[in-house]
Amino acid sequence: MADTMQFDLVSPERSLASFAAKEVQIPGADGDMTAMPGHSPVITSLRPGVVRVQSADGEKDFVVVGGFVEVTADSVSVIAERAHAGSDVSKSDLEDVLSEARAKVESVAAEEKDGAEKFVSDLVALMDAMD
Repeated sequence: MADTMQFDLVSPERSLASFAAKEVQIPGADGDMTAMPGHSPVITSLRPGVVRVQSADGEKDFVVVGGFVEVTADSVSVIAERAHAGSDVSKSDLEDVLSEARAKVESVAAEEKDGAEKFVSDLVALMDAMD
């Protein structure tokens, strides 16, 4: 088994990362998970959070706001709705996303309200952790 796997992170605006990784920590919608070479295949949605990637060059962090991730034995592909390099993002960069999410909570149908409120809660937790 190889000791690295391919890591790719893209958002609608651009490709943010593509390199060999030893470990990828993922903020999954159903809980955090860590993918390493040889991981069983899985596809999951993302919640707002930080993707932490261990590579030969050290740790790299990326802030993601929603999207999906596909994990295979030899790769992790993150398709984020919005993403920023961890060193390039601040709380103020996420204020518009939070405003949009709060407005959506007020306008969604009753059966979608729980999911919209959870998204707001996850986003607030991410922003609080950025202090």
